[in-house]
Amino acid sequence: MIRPITVRLALDTSRLLRLYRGQQPATVLGRAMRMLAQADGHLDAAGNIKQQRP
Repeated sequence: MIRPITVRLALDTSRLLRLYRGQQPATVLGRAMRMLAQADGHLDAAGNIKQQRP
């Protein structure tokens, strides 16, 4: 089971979250993390984490 974590947000990030009223902050941040990981090339075409080469 994955335990929830507490994250302190920068003021600018808190302000951005206000643009997504009615949505859970964890959901919004999760989508943002997946989009960033995809843009950085850490996900394959199916959305799975690519294996790191040693």
